[in-house]
Amino acid sequence: MIVVLAGGVGAARFLQGVVQVIPEEQITVIVNTGDDRDFYGLRVSPDIDIVMYTLAGLVNEAQGWGIRGDTYATMQQLTAYGNENWFMLGDRDLATHIHRTNLLRQGKTPSEIAEEVRQRLGLQLRILPMSDQPITTHIQTPAGLLHFQEYMVKRHCSDEVQDIVFVGAREAKPAPGVLDALKQAEAILIAPSNPLVSIGSILAVPGIHDVLHETSGMIVAVSPIVGGAPIKGPADKLMRGMKIDVSAVGVARCYRDFLDIMVIDEQDSHLAETIEDLGIPTIVTNTIMSNSATKAALARHVLQAAGIHV
Repeated sequence: MIVVLAGGVGAARFLQGVVQVIPEEQITVIVNTGDDRDFYGLRVSPDIDIVMYTLAGLVNEAQGWGIRGDTYATMQQLTAYGNENWFMLGDRDLATHIHRTNLLRQGKTPSEIAEEVRQRLGLQLRILPMSDQPITTHIQTPAGLLHFQEYMVKRHCSDEVQDIVFVGAREAKPAPGVLDALKQAEAILIAPSNPLVSIGSILAVPGIHDVLHETSGMIVAVSPIVGGAPIKGPADKLMRGMKIDVSAVGVARCYRDFLDIMVIDEQDSHLAETIEDLGIPTIVTNTIMSNSATKAALARHVLQAAGIHV
């Protein structure tokens, strides 16, 4: 079994490559839920939905989230009623959130709901939220403590980052199956996701970080920072705010206490020696996932680095 730690668009695109290289049934994805939030009375789980929509062939590829060809009549009417519209949800996307919220009200857990939706979408890989308890990523700013969605979407990452806080993490537990998957994994792949919020939230769940030290499977990470900037998202602003070098070296330092191998882009080949000085063997390859072939090639390189024959 291969385990992938995932969050956001970069992870979803990386997984598109992984499923081309190994059978879906052999893959377990542990997904960030720190970005989850209620909107208009509905529970929205952005990263789980991005992963599922992408692998099910539904995603709006141009924006990396939402459903391709979706309409926004419901949002237009909500706005007419005086609701804020800074977090736009398409009509078909809203069906997912209505369904999830109804199941939560019936007493289903987030992991049970993820499993049910996965089956409905015809996906064969296993998808686990990092926890069934609420953990919400907040950004400490001069304006106060902001939910990550408010910081990123509503305020366009304009606030100075003073700290990152995972509210509820100390009281949470890994979702059922998460620790067993990590312990039993032949390899653990850290997708090219934001290291501080997407992967950082997963690592904040009690027990997960410790198991990464104990697991026998190789742990390989792909840097989401290429040429000193993220491919997508606010990782640079967050890393800068936390006084972390915005580079593949900075990403390696986030994972250095448990990481076996780092994969960086060809543009950053000059950083390989610095990362290896941290005690982390480094592989240089093309990490820009511009099409189906490059996604598969990256997945193949990462899996081979982890000792998986593909």
